Amino acid sequence: MAVPGPDPESEPESVFPRELGLFADSYQERSRFCFCGHALSITQNFGSSLGVAARVWDAALSLCNYFEKQNVDFRGKKVIELGAGTGLVGILAALQGGDVTITDLPLALEQIQGNVQANVLPGVRAQVRALSWGVDQHVFPGDYDLVLGADIVYLEPTFPLLLGTLQHLCGPQGTIYLAAKMRQEHGTENFFQHLLPQYFHLELAQRDENANVNIYRARHRKPKSV
Repeated sequence: MAVPGPDPESEPESVFPRELGLFADSYQERSRFCFCGHALSITQNFGSSLGVAARVWDAALSLCNYFEKQNVDFRGKKVIELGAGTGLVGILAALQGGDVTITDLPLALEQIQGNVQANVLPGVRAQVRALSWGVDQHVFPGDYDLVLGADIVYLEPTFPLLLGTLQHLCGPQGTIYLAAKMRQEHGTENFFQHLLPQYFHLELAQRDENANVNIYRARHRKPKSV
C-alpha cells in the first residue's frame, strides 16, 4: 500500500491524522481525470481503514501525465502496478492496451475493484490481486514487461522488501517506472540514489518541480562480460 507521509506545504493536514489517516467520519469523493483520451472516474473512500491509500496522490497524476506525453506503449505488454491505492495508474495502463495486474494490500482491493469496474469495459485486461512485498511476490510471475508504482517509497523498513519484489517481478528486458514525491524525511532520495542503483540501471525520466515529484525509469543491469 502506498502510504506517503505528510508534506504540510502541499498536502492537507486532514489527510494525515493519527493512525495512518483514519477519520472519525467516513465519506466518498469521486474525482474525474482525463489521460490519453480516456475520461476516468475514480472513487476515493476516506475515513475507512484505507487511511492514506484512499487518495489519488500527485505522483500518480504525474506518472499518468508522463505516459500521455511520452506516448508510452502498453499494447500487448504484461504490466503490474504495486501499491495501487485507487488503481488509477493501472487502469490507465489497461485502457492503453496492457495486460495489467493491479495490486495492493488486501484492505485496498475493494476500492481498486470498484474503480476498475467503473472505468474498464469488458475485454480490457485488468485484474486486481493482493500482493505484500517480501512475502508473496513469488506467487506472481517474474517476467513483467512493465512494473509501475506511484508514491510507494515511503517507509525505510520496507525498502528491502520493495527491492526484492522489484527484482523478482521485472523481466530481463522489463522496465520499471516509479514516481515519487521526494520527501527527505522518509529516505526517498536515499532509496533512489543509493539503494535501487545497486540492482538496476536507473534514469531520472522527469522532474516536476512544482509537485516535487520525480519519475524514474529502471532496468536490470546487464551482467558484466567475462
